[in-house]
Amino acid sequence: MTVLAARGLVCRRDDKLVLDGIDLDLTAGKLTAIVGPNGAGKTTLLRLLAGLDMPEVGRLELDGEPLASIPARLRAVRVAYLAQAANAYWPLSGHDLVALGRLPHGADLSRPLKPVDAQAVRRALDRVRGLMLADRTIDTLSQGERARLMLARSLATEAPVLLVDEPVASLDPAYALEAMALLRDEAAAGVCVVVVLHDLGLAARFADRVVVVDEGKIVADGLPEIALAAEVIDAAYGVAFRHVRVEGVTLPIAWLQK
Repeated sequence: MTVLAARGLVCRRDDKLVLDGIDLDLTAGKLTAIVGPNGAGKTTLLRLLAGLDMPEVGRLELDGEPLASIPARLRAVRVAYLAQAANAYWPLSGHDLVALGRLPHGADLSRPLKPVDAQAVRRALDRVRGLMLADRTIDTLSQGERARLMLARSLATEAPVLLVDEPVASLDPAYALEAMALLRDEAAAGVCVVVVLHDLGLAARFADRVVVVDEGKIVADGLPEIALAAEVIDAAYGVAFRHVRVEGVTLPIAWLQK
């Protein structure tokens, strides 16, 4: 069943056409990876899906309702969004940073959390292996540790839609694999998960569906082995890819400059 739908999205930035007629149906229980070269429009698309920006043309629907008609607080309960390179600029503790994900539910950080909120925060911290970071202030953490807590903040919202922009960019390989496995588990539990990725190997390995965006248009949409076929991504990225098969997964590797 479609949870989040985009119809005919057109968006411009400084008179430049960034998205040109995007149609997309996103379903519960699937991890959808959005990939494409720099400047293709991936982050713009994710922000539109989150209701943070409005398209010039087109419409967005959440469970059949116009997204723009849903009050911001209620939308934040239903759609969790993690921006690329998200950060905080004041010395919160790790626990309080993750607890921000409960604000749409009415949590108040100036007083003890309600049991339901405290449990959601603890679950989210545990899932990113962040319990040991809960009492540390974020200005003492590495970039990768902060990234894990930011992901935990989004998980703590427990929204049925999770939109994540480049969540593994600052993580070492072990944590990147853990983060993608965690997102895949969220989808398996019934959440509609959409993640923007630059790493095509991770998209091939973990996504149920891959959407390739190039020059503001969707140029491929389907199972990873179909959407990431050489004829699609060679043209989109301007690189000749080679594909290798590892444990049943076909992985694209950028090989030659075209």
